[in-house]
Amino acid sequence: MDLTLRPMRYPEFYERFRAAIRNTWTVEEVDLAADVPDLARLTDGERHLVRRLVAFFATGDSIVANNLVLNLYQHVNAPEARLYLSRQLFEEAVHVQFYLTLLDAYLPDPDERARAFAAVEHIPSIRDKAEFCFRWIDSIGELRRLNGRADRRSFLLNLICFAACVEGLFFYGAFAYVYWLRSRGLLPGLATGTNWVFRDESMHMEFAFAVVDTVRREEPDLFDADLAGQVRDMLREAVEAELAFAHDLCGDGLPGMNTADMRRYLEYVADQRLARLGLPAEYGSANPFPFMELQDVQELTNFFERRVSAYQVAVEGRVALDEAF
Repeated sequence: MDLTLRPMRYPEFYERFRAAIRNTWTVEEVDLAADVPDLARLTDGERHLVRRLVAFFATGDSIVANNLVLNLYQHVNAPEARLYLSRQLFEEAVHVQFYLTLLDAYLPDPDERARAFAAVEHIPSIRDKAEFCFRWIDSIGELRRLNGRADRRSFLLNLICFAACVEGLFFYGAFAYVYWLRSRGLLPGLATGTNWVFRDESMHMEFAFAVVDTVRREEPDLFDADLAGQVRDMLREAVEAELAFAHDLCGDGLPGMNTADMRRYLEYVADQRLARLGLPAEYGSANPFPFMELQDVQELTNFFERRVSAYQVAVEGRVALDEAF
């Protein structure tokens, strides 16, 4: 195990750590004051969707953080990568704080708020997603060292699961509901905080895929047809779990948001994850949500009114990468 950053074997991971530092934000920057009157304007169906959504958010990032601490940090030994994982853990904590603040603002009734925090125990669509995650966490929970090909494949599947299925599908599905509400001029505080969470999660996902790329270069024999089939099965199961959540949220459909469109969106996202892993598409679906396409465009906002989601803080200092790696 390497304990120092010199000589640096994986400078890309170090630069990802530096980029994450520049993206620092705090929950105190999110203004939820305008959201409270918006909540009163929602229909019963829309209010149900928002409550289910924040109930999922209440535990989603904690599950990711658990896998990071229990599994990823233990087996990703490069010090450059561990710097990034340490930063990711901080970001997951900020997300948890954001959702705590969100629930306090949205659900003033203590009993209702307590039910939201206990959603994994009594809301089937959320419980099923959590159990999917727990199963993959537990799949390598007993591994203390990766002592052979089978152990390394198990670790890779856990890593791919949390990149492609949890952060890359479950969260992207949840973000779609937020941006659907934003497209209708509703809940601007939720959208602002979600912009920054979205950016963080996209970086987490790309870091995990970069680790997969590195393993693939160093141990290409791990990536065979059997592993590809397991990844496909995993993504298919994740799509169905997220679709059950969509049916819970949308019921028979809301204006501009329904289960049929969400299925197409989830299939589109799943195909994007497969493509990133160098695998053929499974579904061939197109993105039905134009408001999600806009997420690839940086916001143009008056900085003196509110901070743009693309704003970055400065990082002082310089690193030279001209040593022999």
